[in-house]
Amino acid sequence: MKTTRLEAFSDGVIAIAITIMVLELKAPLGDSVESLRPLLPTFAAYLLSFINVGIYWNNHHHLMHATRSISGRVLWANLHLLFWLSLIPVTTAWMGKTDVAPLPTAAYGLDLLGCAGAFVLLQMSIVAHEGPTSYLAEAIGKHEKEIISLVLYLLGIAMAWVQPWASTACYAVVAALWFVPDRRIERWLNAPERNSETSG
Repeated sequence: MKTTRLEAFSDGVIAIAITIMVLELKAPLGDSVESLRPLLPTFAAYLLSFINVGIYWNNHHHLMHATRSISGRVLWANLHLLFWLSLIPVTTAWMGKTDVAPLPTAAYGLDLLGCAGAFVLLQMSIVAHEGPTSYLAEAIGKHEKEIISLVLYLLGIAMAWVQPWASTACYAVVAALWFVPDRRIERWLNAPERNSETSG
């Protein structure tokens, strides 16, 4: 099976998630700078989530470019990822409206951990379908960056009960690690031999 419908459906779900998140932002009740202060936690949560969702969209796009075909297992793995991404508007709103309280912040981290784990499982499902000599297996190699991200998410979830803002800092560090689309896949896609294959 081709990746076309999977990409289109995923793009739609991600676009809806971003739309729902922005609808949670409310206009200030006053016309002074001070009236913006109560909205800062909500806006900070929205900004972090917007960046995270954007990162997943970017990397999903790159992932599909390195994928030649998919299977039923890959479809379910992709739906698993979309499940966790679809929860981001809920956990974002909860964390923002409670001024980054411990439980909502931990729940937000758990959601991000679920997204990260699901993305790794999606990669593994594609490699299992296409084989260890597939384009994707060649492109991603080892998973050091993914492991670091999972560890930081676990640390952030634990830190939520001690210092929630330190917890969100852990989540932000992971976002910074992935802000640029996966260079492993980009390097592989832009390799001279790969371009010659495409032009041929």
